[in-house]
Amino acid sequence: MSTSEKTFTHINPDTNYPAMVDVSDKQVTKRTARAQSIVILGDEIMRHLAGNDIQTKKGPVFQTAIIAGTMAAKKTSDLIPLCHPLALENCKVEISVNEQQEVVIQCTATITSKTGVEMEALTGASIAALTIYDMCKAFSHDIIIKETKLLQKTGGKSDYGQ
Repeated sequence: MSTSEKTFTHINPDTNYPAMVDVSDKQVTKRTARAQSIVILGDEIMRHLAGNDIQTKKGPVFQTAIIAGTMAAKKTSDLIPLCHPLALENCKVEISVNEQQEVVIQCTATITSKTGVEMEALTGASIAALTIYDMCKAFSHDIIIKETKLLQKTGGKSDYGQ
């Protein structure tokens, strides 16, 4: 196999079984990842937008989603079996509404470590989106979590994104 051929990192090549990636020989570097989820709530729910949030009987939707996203990012290794447990140094969840009236969630996670924080950022954005769905479903079930994607990562072997 050539060195440029990519392989799955979570498969032990000797046994072909799942395995955690061995990061013991990697360099400690500052690593940051930013992920995004987009939620389409529809006109019925968006009519309840006042200021920068939607108030429900359960509480403020976006503020609750920010807390849920941060908590989820910190618990990523409990949710995804082969993720390393990481002590995040920073996690920031931001929620805004774009011109198309879509809710845009961005989660940025930072750590100085031997492994990246892409999964933490993706988990934070995803759980924030699911929290918005949960808190708004009483108004309508016509809610779409349109996409969740990695926007950027820095540090480690290679950088990605904008």
